[in-house]
Amino acid sequence: MTLTPHLQELSKSLTGELFFDDLIKSIYATDASVYRMLPLAVAYPKNKEDLKQLIAFAKKHKTSLIPRTAGTSLAGQCVGEGIVVDVSKHFTKIINVDEKARTVTVQPGVVRDALNNYLKPMGLFFAPNTSTSNRCMIGGMVGNNSSGTTSIQYGVTRDKVIEMHTILSDGSEVVFGEMEKAEFENKTKANSLEGNIYKSIYSELESEAAQKQIRENFPKPEIHRRNTGYAIDELINTEVFSETNEKFNMCKLLSGSEGTLAFTTQITLKLDVLPPPEAIVVAAHFSSIKNCLNAVALTMEHNLYACEMMDKTILDCTKQNKTQFENRQFIVDDPKAILMCEVRADTVEEVKVLAENLIKDIEASNLSYANPKLAGDDVNKANNLRSAGLGLLGNIIGDKKSAACIEDTAVALPDLANYIMEFAELMKSYGQDAIYYAHAGAGELHLRPILNLKKSEDVALFRKITTGVAHLVKKYKGSMSGEHGDGIVRAEFIPMMIGEENYAIVKRIKTVFDADNIFNPGKIVDAYPMDKSLRYEADREEPEVETLLDFSKSLGILREAEKCNGSGDCRKLPEFGGTMCPSYRTTRNEKDTTRARANALREFLTNSDKINKFDHDELKTVFDLCLSCKACASECPSSVDVAALKAEFQYQYQKANGVPMRTKLFAYNNNLNRYGSVFPKLTNFMFSNGVTSSLLKKSFGIAPQRQLPLISNKSLTAEYKNRAKHWTKKQTIKTVYLFNDEFTNYLDTPIGVDAIELLTALNYEVKMVAHAESGRSFLSKGLLEQAKTVANKNVAIFKDLVSSESPLLGIEPSAILTFRDEYLKLVDDKASAESISKNVFLIEEFIQSEIELGHIKPEQFTSEVKTIKFHGHCHQKALSNQLSTFSVLNFPKNYKVTIIPSGCCGMAGSFGYEKEHYEVSMNVGEQTLFPVVRKASKETIIAANGTSCRHQIKDGTKRKAKHPISILREALLDD
Repeated sequence: MTLTPHLQELSKSLTGELFFDDLIKSIYATDASVYRMLPLAVAYPKNKEDLKQLIAFAKKHKTSLIPRTAGTSLAGQCVGEGIVVDVSKHFTKIINVDEKARTVTVQPGVVRDALNNYLKPMGLFFAPNTSTSNRCMIGGMVGNNSSGTTSIQYGVTRDKVIEMHTILSDGSEVVFGEMEKAEFENKTKANSLEGNIYKSIYSELESEAAQKQIRENFPKPEIHRRNTGYAIDELINTEVFSETNEKFNMCKLLSGSEGTLAFTTQITLKLDVLPPPEAIVVAAHFSSIKNCLNAVALTMEHNLYACEMMDKTILDCTKQNKTQFENRQFIVDDPKAILMCEVRADTVEEVKVLAENLIKDIEASNLSYANPKLAGDDVNKANNLRSAGLGLLGNIIGDKKSAACIEDTAVALPDLANYIMEFAELMKSYGQDAIYYAHAGAGELHLRPILNLKKSEDVALFRKITTGVAHLVKKYKGSMSGEHGDGIVRAEFIPMMIGEENYAIVKRIKTVFDADNIFNPGKIVDAYPMDKSLRYEADREEPEVETLLDFSKSLGILREAEKCNGSGDCRKLPEFGGTMCPSYRTTRNEKDTTRARANALREFLTNSDKINKFDHDELKTVFDLCLSCKACASECPSSVDVAALKAEFQYQYQKANGVPMRTKLFAYNNNLNRYGSVFPKLTNFMFSNGVTSSLLKKSFGIAPQRQLPLISNKSLTAEYKNRAKHWTKKQTIKTVYLFNDEFTNYLDTPIGVDAIELLTALNYEVKMVAHAESGRSFLSKGLLEQAKTVANKNVAIFKDLVSSESPLLGIEPSAILTFRDEYLKLVDDKASAESISKNVFLIEEFIQSEIELGHIKPEQFTSEVKTIKFHGHCHQKALSNQLSTFSVLNFPKNYKVTIIPSGCCGMAGSFGYEKEHYEVSMNVGEQTLFPVVRKASKETIIAANGTSCRHQIKDGTKRKAKHPISILREALLDD
């Protein structure tokens, strides 16, 4: 019997939202693991009453609730067939901070790094961290007892949880926290579910026999990263069960329980004082993995704040990466492994002494061959190198991927070297090369096999490897789940890891908390099979999806979408910098993440039975708020190019459903501007007059608040021809071709004139040839055939003109950078397109390189004092860099320039003009850009090199932004 009518009734009664359409269910079917389960529905509860209704519904209709925050779980904790309950949107309050007691109370949807930004002025922080700390949330961290690099100094999340407000499976609200033995005994007498829980815990754990079997079978207590099953080994060490002074706290049990026991609504955490400010990292180099591992114990005697390892495989991934060249400067020769050991102190002098003492001990061991010291920005560079190596390692083209299954094992430090040697032999027996990274100082190394889980033989190997490693971990009395939790991938092995008798206790505890098994079933007890419910069906016939854009580098569009591993980097908030993902930052809906778009496209391309697999309104919905900023291509560790996915989707969808009139209007705006330029005064009157402009906006669905862009009095083509007539022959440094993009030609002609005047005054010969428009407007609207036509024309025109000696320069980033990006996926003559792309530059990039060559001198520019704030175009950030613009604006000796950490401006070509997108567009601008511009003094020059950005700044702040080239032209001294 379908539950749809009941879900409809539930939806009406909730204060929050409930979704049970195919789109939302498909994007919540996966997390960051290898698993996929289509949920019954997805809820965004707003308050505790909503949660109580959801619990009652689950009990009545025999379904389940799967709690979720950022959805970055690696073990499959956030997937299930019941109702996914996403608290990341509404349960986001920091409720209270007690500075004196060093505690904070939060709701589960508070982002870890956002919390620490809030606490920093008080000199406090929440110490446990994860690699996802700029988007992971406290509820999820408690759910799987997160650790991270800080655990060797500060402990794990379980150590920090003081109190939890929960709702139990009967709907009762219960606060769990620290209590005296007498209070515990009183709790056992209560005639309630809470009372039954305390009574059951006592009866299960009070006997010496039970405690003995727990101590004998659970992971060694010195392994502080241990999440295998429920933490009953922690409870027996309290005064209720042993001769200690440690108070009983049920939060120890709930931490790491993965939401299987109760639903948490509020958490009180213990905070730490910020670590000492001065840090040095000793990067110990080793000629073998064994030497590296043998050195861990002696380095850990130095009160380290981090002890992280990366092996040769990780390091080698960065060798050919140009952006990582500078970050590799500290590496000596060709190490098999590097151990990064961080010491900290209050003063530079003290930290230097600590580092020297550490180096002395390492050298005395004769294990390492080099021990460079890193401080300041060099530490960040080394950490970036490690992150980049892992990212590059994960970007394997094709169906073989690094599979998260055995990456969470932890052993006691004295066992680490022997364990890893045996582990390496075990992996060899499965035809796998071991790769080592992560938290050596905590006895935990993240290790992943490379498998193709689309093939049944690799699925079988997936199980064999995990089972083999489980036996090995058990041999060393280690933890199979160090910090990522049991989840689907490891819960099956809990009976082996802790023993059948202890597992029976764990099962009974689950039952007393949750008799109807409504809270996140299958993740700790009665586990789902670890080799079922995988993201991909084994041995499936791969769907054939023809595209106009060339996705061959990813082996097709489906595999481009499948590159998304669910890490959720697209959920980071504006305060953490970058651009991705501007629409999510506005709506805070999972639907509007890069991850959701990739996942939705993957789902429909894989499962659609339509001839045109793109022809789904659900895909139109999920791509609707994508601004095609391209940040995902550079900021996503998997480099999922959602802008390209959107362009292809639009093209294919419009093939089946037609091209709307407004889409044609924006796509063909260059033609319309050309017609308008015949009578620019009349055109501008119509665009600016209140009556006619309102009529135009209403007719074409343009936001009434927007100002329509005005036509220049004369095109850049005409200006160039007039000026070229009067140029006299003179010796020039080199010849450059200026790309006369469609925006500069008709709308921003004065900027084009500034570019020509600047370049000629700096002794460059400027040539402009008749060429096609860039195709940017066609691309943004999915008119790919038209974009392909202009791309082919431009490549044919420039292939014999453009070289390193005569480069092609562009003013508008979104136009010129098509030569580096979309043209390579569009044109027929790929060899010529590739050759041209290497000699195409933003005009600021070119000027920067000429300054470095000494061809442009500071004395050619003014010595006036000016302050400039620069906002970079999204495509520049994704496909080039902002530093070139920053550098050239700083070139006049008294110009002081800062880059606004603004992300996307929100206009994104036509996106911000469309009435249904106006509010989102302006909200994106308000995230960072608008407030900075408004705070800037009137004397401060606002610079922006994107035409859309300048219009957005004007509409959002009433400030006029200048193109950097116009600023430089004004700064140029007359001959």
